Amino acid sequence: MRNKTWFIVFRRELADLWIGGKALTLILIYTILLGIITYVMAANSELSIIPPKEMVYETLKVAISVGLFIGLIIGADSISGERERSTLESLLLTPANRKQIVIGKFLAAVSPWPAAMLIVIPYLYILAQGDEVFGQALFWGAIFGSLLAPAYTALGMFVSFWSNSNKTSMFVSLGIYLLFLLPTQLPGRAQTGDPGRFLQNVNPMQAPNFFLAKYLVNNRTLPELWTSLISPTVFLLIVIALLFLYAAPGLRIEAGKVNKFGVLFRRFKAVSVAILLLISIFTSKVLAKENSLPENGGQPLSISIDLDYKAVKAGESVFFNTIVKNNSSNESSALIVAMNIINLNAQGDVVDPEDWSPQRTQYIEKLGPGEENTLSWRVNAIFDGDYMIYIVLIPAPEGQGKTSQPIASSGIHLTATKFTRLNPGGVLPYAIGIPVILLLGTFFVYRRRRNAIDEGGGGDA
Repeated sequence: MRNKTWFIVFRRELADLWIGGKALTLILIYTILLGIITYVMAANSELSIIPPKEMVYETLKVAISVGLFIGLIIGADSISGERERSTLESLLLTPANRKQIVIGKFLAAVSPWPAAMLIVIPYLYILAQGDEVFGQALFWGAIFGSLLAPAYTALGMFVSFWSNSNKTSMFVSLGIYLLFLLPTQLPGRAQTGDPGRFLQNVNPMQAPNFFLAKYLVNNRTLPELWTSLISPTVFLLIVIALLFLYAAPGLRIEAGKVNKFGVLFRRFKAVSVAILLLISIFTSKVLAKENSLPENGGQPLSISIDLDYKAVKAGESVFFNTIVKNNSSNESSALIVAMNIINLNAQGDVVDPEDWSPQRTQYIEKLGPGEENTLSWRVNAIFDGDYMIYIVLIPAPEGQGKTSQPIASSGIHLTATKFTRLNPGGVLPYAIGIPVILLLGTFFVYRRRRNAIDEGGGGDA
């Protein structure tokens, strides 16, 4: 019987969540939010410059963020809510294993995430407009969501384990969620440099956003971005271990465990997290590697490019090659090859090349006499307009206090035209229809539950 305890608890919790519970309400709100975002992207003329890849990314980012929040809220109510409603005592009086009780509650609390992922699929499909980004978004959205949804749900349950009331559990859980969310809202410049990159990699909410933006929008490769999978995976393992190995065996009517460590943990957990983040920011500079610069022999070099003009639609990619040649009879020093993009329209927006190309800088160790090296480049036309792409070849300076003479290639005149804007009328059935269907389903579930209670003679709900 004990081996089936987790399943009995799981079925009970699942029914409480989805039949007259908060899961249906939260998913309905989530669906309405997705509908609004999808319709605004299709109808607002100011957003018509956003290509399908970026619209899919923004929608998926919202879906993951809201899905995690739903899991955190349900997890935060799972234990402290039962304490507050005086229903936990009767459960603990049974011979059920404490860990299996927590496992059953956890599995039920994670159940909204698959529903959230299924609901976002038609929205991503209509925004992708046939682009291959649709399949990529589904795959990586499912990967990151399946890592983070259980992690945030377990985190909410862990907070709930230490809380006697729902008010405390919800407040602390919301504070932790904001602690992870706020760094993702920092301006772009604040997220660059060693501290910014460190925060991007260590923050389990920012790492997926960074990965999805670079992979889906900027066409970066998995070998370049695989480190973004580390923090969500480590975060999941840590929170799961804390919940099931430390907290679950000590589940009791009152919050926490009977030891001094629990009191200290409740008192200083917020302070410790803040201190850890501050220390990590400052120590990340120490971990930065110093780049040693080889000597520069000053040999004459040349760089050429195999494209001079290209017309594309916004969202499409441009591929070209550059050839770097050592024209002297001596071996060259190490070489740095950097790409830049400028807007030819003085009133246009300044281009951030990092968003337009997966690889802005490439390096060549050395070139022998008469030797040449071919480098391949890819540029993604994010916005419409006229642009100039050019490559700069920089011989590495001899050392500190020294400089060298950069050599520029000829430019590529890039003309990007607007892509066809989404038809808001085609999006409207998705934006309105899915929430309406879910609302009708919610009404039917509530009505059926009400009838069952009335037929039972007005018993306990």
